[in-house]
Formats: sequence, C-alpha cells, structure tokens
Amino acid sequence: MVEPEKQRARYIAGTEGAPPVPPPGGYHGAKRVQTALPSGAPVISTAEATQDKQPANVIGWVALVAAILFAVVLLGTLLSGGTDALYGVTMLTLQLVVLAVVIAALFSRRGRVLAASALIVTLMLNVATVGAMSALQTSASGNYEGEKTEEQKHEEAYPGIKDTSSSTVLAQPSLEEVRAQSEEMLAEIRDRLSTQFGYTWTEAGTENLRPERNGYGGESMLVQYTSVPWMTNEPIQDYDRKVAVMDVIEEVVTEYGMYGLYSFNEPSSGMDDAIQEKFYGSADPREQNTWEYYSDNYPDPLRFYAVLYDLSNDPTGEFAGEREAQSARTGEPLEGLQIYFLAPQLLSEGDREEFETRMQEYPGS
Repeated sequence: MVEPEKQRARYIAGTEGAPPVPPPGGYHGAKRVQTALPSGAPVISTAEATQDKQPANVIGWVALVAAILFAVVLLGTLLSGGTDALYGVTMLTLQLVVLAVVIAALFSRRGRVLAASALIVTLMLNVATVGAMSALQTSASGNYEGEKTEEQKHEEAYPGIKDTSSSTVLAQPSLEEVRAQSEEMLAEIRDRLSTQFGYTWTEAGTENLRPERNGYGGESMLVQYTSVPWMTNEPIQDYDRKVAVMDVIEEVVTEYGMYGLYSFNEPSSGMDDAIQEKFYGSADPREQNTWEYYSDNYPDPLRFYAVLYDLSNDPTGEFAGEREAQSARTGEPLEGLQIYFLAPQLLSEGDREEFETRMQEYPGS
C-alpha cells in the first residue's frame, strides 16, 4: 500500500504549485457549466456565421465602380465645355443604367454597403447637377461656341435680319432720320396741348437703343429705337377732355403722314370685354383707368403711342400701387398723358458702309 504522503506527492510533483490534476473520471458529482440561450433566440449555424463574414458580392463592386466611372465621364464632359452632350440621349441612358445597377445592389445584403457609397456618388454627380454646373460655367464665360460649326458661327455674325433683304434695310429711314422726326412730332404735340389746355411736361425716361437679333442666334447691326417718353404733370380725368386731347394728337400725326389714331381700349377695337377689363380696368372707356392709342407710318418703321393714366377710375387702389412702383423707377408722374415713339430695325448712318461691306460675305441676302 502506498503511503498517503507519497501518493500526494505524485499528484503535485512538477506542477509548481498548480492545482492537482483531477483523478480519472473526474470528481464525483461535478457538472459542466453551460450558458443558457434566451428563450426564442435564433440558433446560428457555423455555415451561416461563416457566410456573414464573407466580403461584399460582385454586384456591390459593379455598382460602385459604375457610379465612379460615370461621374468621371460627366466631369470630363464638363471640363471640355460639352453642355449639350450632358443632356443628350446617351448620357441620360447611361445615367438610368447606373441608377438601376445601384438600386439592384441595394437589395443585395452583402452588396448594400458598397451600393450605399455608389448611391452617394450618383446623387452628388449626375446629369442634372453636372449639367447645371456646365450651364452656369457657359453663361459666366459667354462661351456658347463649343458645339457650333464654322458655318453656324458665320451665320451668327450676320449683320442684317433673317428674311429681310439688305436693300430693304438700306432703303428705309436711318436711325438719325427717325430720331429727328419723332422728336419734332413730340415737340409739336406738346406745344399744341400746352397752348390749348395749359399742360406742362416731364421726361418720363430716357432714349433707348436695343440691338436687334439677327435670326441666327446673334445680334445684327440694326437697333430698335425708343424715344424719350414725355408725360403731362397734370392729371386728365374728364372724359370729354380725354377725347379732345386725343383729337389734337391725331391732327399732328396725320399732318406728318401717319395714319389716324387707333384705340386699343375702346369697344370698337374688337377686344374681348374680359381682356379690356384686365388691361384697362373696365370695358367702358368712361370707367377705364388707362387709355391706349396707336399710330404708324407703314411701310416706314415709325410707331407712335399715346397712353393716358387716370387714378380716379381705380376703386380698389391696385392700379395706383402699380403706378407708384413705376414712378419710383422712372420719376414720372403717377397719372396723366404719356407720349413716345418706337421704331424697330434701324441702321445708323455711321454704320451704313460697314453694313454693306459685311453683307457681301452673304451672297443673295
């Protein structure tokens, strides 16, 4: 029989203080401690756990790469100034394809993270945003010639007006002639109305010269002329006085070879009552806040306008508000008679020689 002391030494020899090794079969009554799973917790197999740790699938990478490449293409087109190409069928189709791939990747559990990144790229750089950037760049620089052919650029520089022959332009009165005639007629109208009714006058603006478009996307050498508008300082509210004022004006314009005055605001104009109420405050001239008369000397370009504003026929005060805003811009009186001339497509005498020279580059015009 082995002595107890020797048996104990057999268990602890060489262990350097470690607990004794359990006897074969373990200690009596000992049990393994197990952690209990919560009720209803899913059991994940080893295969599923391995699958969760797998990298994103192919469609996620395809979506991200496609979004990045498409963004690079858009930026390249932007830098090259191809605004028109950005809104072409090809770009729009590619945008839809990339978007479809990104959406498909979002529905893939393993590709969702990469798909989210691709979606961010697509939202930041797409046809709409890059196209807007390109349009702003083109507008700021004034460079609209990127996609134009030499023929189109040549047409854009056309000095005349499309479908108007150079002989017609050269045969009509010059800018200087029209200006002189209109100023003379305006002075005569003012003098007669001042003599007959005692009106005084104020300049209601300045002369305006606006370049005419040539019909090919550019500006011609011709201009639209608007004379200095003149306006009475006194209101004209009595119906009979209004008629008498227009009669005097008609006498002057017909003496200068223009047609008799045509009224836009009277029922005889043929304008619908609803339209007259919208533009003149009423279909009845006695209740209208605005009278508008017109004359011209066709086929010559001179056009005359006489507009009479009457705040006494403004029951709502809305028209008075409009006139106050206009007066703040131009300094003109709130009500009274305004007269001015307008003439389109005029060529200055100083530009006549250059016009004829440049028109030689366009045979048949």
